[in-house]
Amino acid sequence: MNRVVTVGAAQLGPIARSDTRAQVVKRLLVLMRKAKSRGCDLVVYPELALTTFFPRWFMEDQAEIDSFFETEMPGPETQILFEEAAKLGIGFHIGYAELTEDGKHFNTAIIVDKSGKIAGKYRKVHLPGHFENEPWRPFQHLEKRYFQVGDTGFSTTEVFGGKFGMCICNDRRWPETYRVLALQGAEMILLGYNTPMHYPPVPEHDHLQGFHNHLSMQAGAYQNGCWIVGVAKAGKEEGCDLLGQSTIIAPTGEIAAMCTTVDDELVVADCDLDRCREIRENIFNFALHRQPEHYSIITEPK
Repeated sequence: MNRVVTVGAAQLGPIARSDTRAQVVKRLLVLMRKAKSRGCDLVVYPELALTTFFPRWFMEDQAEIDSFFETEMPGPETQILFEEAAKLGIGFHIGYAELTEDGKHFNTAIIVDKSGKIAGKYRKVHLPGHFENEPWRPFQHLEKRYFQVGDTGFSTTEVFGGKFGMCICNDRRWPETYRVLALQGAEMILLGYNTPMHYPPVPEHDHLQGFHNHLSMQAGAYQNGCWIVGVAKAGKEEGCDLLGQSTIIAPTGEIAAMCTTVDDELVVADCDLDRCREIRENIFNFALHRQPEHYSIITEPK
């Protein structure tokens, strides 16, 4: 059985605060159609792909904050994405800010199958940044203020002939993310990110942003024997430089494809899900080599 999934990493350039959902969706559709023309089964968009990265601003008006959130998915502006996916026969993954019926706010991602139906949902667990206004910063990172810690946990979705997992941005820096998904059989992990090139608390690490991005994902791929697709919102967005380097990484940790701009850009790779076995039946054979009785400190309460 052929288990090759052709994946398009659909990087986005900057989204202005004044850009409408409709304007952004037009850009997403261009990338989706381009992915289809290049034979993709799946196109992967970034974290918070429908709006600018709004946690960079301190806002006290809840109505203003909520304007960046989706109350339904698909909604009036996003329905066309689902319809086009079904028409083209292509799946997609997208991140967005979710406001639930009971008033909860999450940083969310979904995976949509080739029929345009939502197959899986994930809500971000590792929220970076801070809660209170810190005016000394050149820009804020208020994810802890605007979002609640995700309540979905890490799980896998059976779609495109394999097992797929999801995480979001800062999740990719935590090794537990990949291991928990891999232990559930994830063969490909999809994730989006919005990563500033400047980190105000530790500016001496600014030149390492690209290195740390790839280090985390390549290690996660290799140590867990799975494909990883990491997709950026990139470029100078509202005065803030965001990292690009969207990438598709093989289970060996090797980069199979990578964006070279900080604009809207699509890179494509043919991903054979059976290549996970190269790692999982050998050096990282979990059943044979793991010794979880010696790892209990990892799961002790913080």
